[in-house]
Amino acid sequence: MFEKPLHLIKGIIFDLDGTLLTSALDFQAMRQQINCPPQQDILSFIAALPQEQQRFANQVVLEHELADAHNSSWIEGAELAISMLQNNNIPTAIVTRNSKVATWLKLNNNQLAVDVVLTREDAPAKPDPTALLQIAEGWQLPAQHLAYIGDYLYDLQAANNAQMFAGLYAPEQVPDYAYLADWVFSDFGQLIALLNANQGAN
Repeated sequence: MFEKPLHLIKGIIFDLDGTLLTSALDFQAMRQQINCPPQQDILSFIAALPQEQQRFANQVVLEHELADAHNSSWIEGAELAISMLQNNNIPTAIVTRNSKVATWLKLNNNQLAVDVVLTREDAPAKPDPTALLQIAEGWQLPAQHLAYIGDYLYDLQAANNAQMFAGLYAPEQVPDYAYLADWVFSDFGQLIALLNANQGAN
C-alpha cells in the first residue's frame, strides 16, 4: 500500500525491536509478573503504580529487555537499508520504547549506528509524538518531510500524531491497523526498491 509521494521524504526514523533488530520479548510473561491486565499497555500500567511497586515492575521489565538484547540480530535486509540511506546522506534515527541500557547493548552488539537514538527515558513513549518531533526539530526538517517506520500499532499512531509518513513493516500477516500506514512492506527489499525509486525521482 502506498499513498504519499516518497520523494518528499528527507529523513527516516525507525523503530528498533521487530523492525531493525529481532526481539523475542515475552510480554505475556512480563504482564503476569507485574499483574498487568492483558490488554493494558505495560508502560502506562507501571506509571500508574505506587512508587515501590513501580520500582519492582521496572526491574522486571529491564531484566526481560537485557536478556532479549543479548540475543538480538539484524532483521534480513535492514542493515542494507540503513547503509543505503546513509550513503545517500539521508539522516536516520531510532525511536524505541525500550530502555536506554538495553537499546545501547543491542546497538553495540550489532554495530548499528544512526544519527539519533531516543528511548523511553529520553522522551514520552510512543504513541506520544514528542520524540519524533524532537528529531525533526534537531534536523531542522518539517515533520511532514520525515518518515517513521515500525512494526506495531504504536509506531503508526506516533507517526500519524507527528504528521509524518507512516511505514509499517509486516513480515507475516498484515494487521487490522495497517490502514493507518502510508505504505506497508513485508521485507526490506521492497523498502529498498521504494527508496531507490525515491532517489531517482529527486
